[in-house]
Amino acid sequence: MLRLLVIEDDQRLSDNVVEVTKEFLQSTQAFDGAEGLYYGEQNIYDVIVLDLMMPEMNGYQVLQQLRKRHIETPVLMLTAKDGIDDKIKGFQVGADDYLVKPFHREELLMRLKALLKRTHSGFQENQISHQNLVLNIQQKTAKVGKENVPLNGKEYDLLEYFIQNPEMIITKEQIFDRIWGFDSETSITVVEVYMSNLRKKLKNYHDQIRIKTLRNVGYMLTKGEKN
Repeated sequence: MLRLLVIEDDQRLSDNVVEVTKEFLQSTQAFDGAEGLYYGEQNIYDVIVLDLMMPEMNGYQVLQQLRKRHIETPVLMLTAKDGIDDKIKGFQVGADDYLVKPFHREELLMRLKALLKRTHSGFQENQISHQNLVLNIQQKTAKVGKENVPLNGKEYDLLEYFIQNPEMIITKEQIFDRIWGFDSETSITVVEVYMSNLRKKLKNYHDQIRIKTLRNVGYMLTKGEKN
């Protein structure tokens, strides 16, 4: 499932964002700017909802620091300020979209889905795809054509992560942070075990999809041998 970071000091509003997006986004919540920056720097999220006015650091400062660190995650900025100068400043520091409070839940969903479609070409509300491989996000199932690919929970999460980032090098550390959590007590060697299992299960579909190992670098999802 795609991951959302909600940086919002109003817990009720933050909880509402999590609730209305739970069908297609797995959320992490931060309740001040400093905490939000810490989570955002992990670079494991697919989209960020960022409030403008917060304690510790405001939304502009958080976003400036993320962009300085080359975190390119799309950001939807929330604010009660509706002046054009505020919107311009938000876009200048790196916001991808801007939503004024109060807002309707349908507008929030529409804007988040638009950002995801912009950055994840295979994104649909209930599924993502790569070549002939289709993942059902809600059911956590994978199919190549009409044939089911048997995957356990972590294997599915791994495959979804790769499909969200095709033709991109993903390091072992990034995989561990994304799938197990950067604060997990599990050893990072678990990545190699699950990657080995996943690649074995995809072996019969090498004409459609393939995950290459790049020695001492990481892994990359590539087109199949027939493409």
